[in-house]
Amino acid sequence: MTTAQNASDGANSGKRNAWILTVAQAFGGANAPIVISLGGLVGQQLSPDPDLITLPVSLLNLGLALGTLPAAYVMRRFGRRSGYLFGTTIGMVSGLIAAMGIILSSFVIFCLGTCMAGFYSSYVQSYRFAAADNASGAEGQKAIARVMVGGLVAAIIGPQLVIWTRDAVPGTAFAGSFISQGLLAALAFPVLWNLRGSSVKKSTGTADAAERPLMQILMSPRYLLAIATGVVSYGLMTFVMTASPVAMVGHGHSIDQAALGIQWHILAMYGPSFVTGRLMVRFGKERIAAIGLLLIGSSAAVALSGFDIAHFWVSLILLGVGWNFGFIGATSMVGDCHTPAERSKVQGANDFLVFGTVACASFFSGSLLHSSGWETINWIVLPACALVLVPLVWRAARPLSAA
Repeated sequence: MTTAQNASDGANSGKRNAWILTVAQAFGGANAPIVISLGGLVGQQLSPDPDLITLPVSLLNLGLALGTLPAAYVMRRFGRRSGYLFGTTIGMVSGLIAAMGIILSSFVIFCLGTCMAGFYSSYVQSYRFAAADNASGAEGQKAIARVMVGGLVAAIIGPQLVIWTRDAVPGTAFAGSFISQGLLAALAFPVLWNLRGSSVKKSTGTADAAERPLMQILMSPRYLLAIATGVVSYGLMTFVMTASPVAMVGHGHSIDQAALGIQWHILAMYGPSFVTGRLMVRFGKERIAAIGLLLIGSSAAVALSGFDIAHFWVSLILLGVGWNFGFIGATSMVGDCHTPAERSKVQGANDFLVFGTVACASFFSGSLLHSSGWETINWIVLPACALVLVPLVWRAARPLSAA
């Protein structure tokens, strides 16, 4: 087989994998919205301590952060497909355990289920990296953005399943919703079974010796900037989003208005994915990530300008679009920082740092809102954005050929 044929087969396999991962993202991405929508409500029913009612949601984020490095090891050792099939199995079990906790009125068992759901999400979050395994350059950036479109579908599927199945188990509210969470993971299993292995084989001999230690890679300015961009984009989004419904209600708006604001925010998070890949190809990934951080900063400025419902909604929409540009841009930047042999550990370390920050943000957002108010939440956003925006703009200002 000629080199050209190999390249063509690799490109076709990459496109096929990207579509498979997009469908899997639609199923697996609904995992988190279901837990986020219901974790606090179920916690309110089952928790022995009112201070612990949001613990199930926090454990989702903690499980996601703790699961990233083990997930990277499993995929490095056994391959993407085997790792993802194992991940969907965790997803199926997590939904059943959470449902069992509700049926048995056990807060501990329910929390175990939501924590396991976080472990499942650590596999789902890496779908975006897997989409670019057999692609490079512009095609890799488009593949990453395409998979994120599956998140838009997931954002619709998750809340709808909560509505349709919350009373499916007679006499036990919400148990049916968590059973449906496990069924979505089961639907992802046959989809991921068709995933093809990367065309890049693990090297041997002298090539292995060239694989750099993780600490050496972590000291690379390019990798540090990619991580910082992802940490700030995702961390600030979680930090503000977690507090915003409580802040809206606290400033006199209805629960329905708060829920609608979050719905618009989620649509803004994933809707731009249809064009983000093309924008990165046209303007460069660093430029798009920088625009994302500017939008996140703008969302804070809007939030600080007033407390009308329009201020909250516009702020949340800007926050969602900013997250999309910032996080997808950061993901693409990480892809420039490793060789094929280094891929799993570099991506795993990135996700551990990003989602570890997300877990901390979800833990502290509510308490800071309670102690210091909505304005403090948004004032923190501005310097955090500026801290990463300065080096990112410097790099984005370089010619595309040099970037």
